[in-house]
Amino acid sequence: MQRHFHEELNDLKVKLVRMGDMVEKSVYKAIVAFTSENDRMAERIIRSDVAINAMETEIEDLCLKLLALQQPMAGDLRFITAAMKINNDLERMGDHAVNIAGYAKKLNRAKSVKLMDHIPKMTKVTLSMVKDSLESFVLGDVQKAVAVCRRDNEVDNLDDKLFQDVVFYLGGDRKSTASGMLLMLVSKNLERIADLSTNIAEEVIFIVEAENIKHGRGLKKWEDVRSK
Repeated sequence: MQRHFHEELNDLKVKLVRMGDMVEKSVYKAIVAFTSENDRMAERIIRSDVAINAMETEIEDLCLKLLALQQPMAGDLRFITAAMKINNDLERMGDHAVNIAGYAKKLNRAKSVKLMDHIPKMTKVTLSMVKDSLESFVLGDVQKAVAVCRRDNEVDNLDDKLFQDVVFYLGGDRKSTASGMLLMLVSKNLERIADLSTNIAEEVIFIVEAENIKHGRGLKKWEDVRSK
């Protein structure tokens, strides 16, 4: 029975990793669709959200089954409850990718070329956070998880900078303002994906160390450990 239980736990981990890979690719392709005005790619991303949602339901059902039938304790219980939260965070990342793909079909960048420079920078940091948060989960790597949490400020700062530049550059021109608003919406969705990556990193620390560092609580301790 115990061996079967741990096989199911491993299956849960594999499913989460697979879902994470789907989401990471969806976010990347959404940005490509946005920056290259590729409507067909945008449509494919929007349609692919069905598969991500189905995976979320499958993982949630498995978590509930393990909780109900196995009554796990200690580390196993932390892993399953954290997996449920990570599952939800990944599904929400997929939703943000769909949002970005939707904006790709509406953008007129004729008068906002300068502002587009912000998006690749935000994308690079955000995707690295998604990737590293998932790797920290697979490896149980607290140091990598802490590094993800720290990078969230970088994305927040880039989001603020884009907002300031939109206000500065666009003035009252209606067409430029519409483009600027879409850029701000993409920026905000990337910022939310970075936040969700931070959530996953925090769950990794909870799984491994049984410590809740949400909202910055206790993060300084793990930063100090990381620096040694």
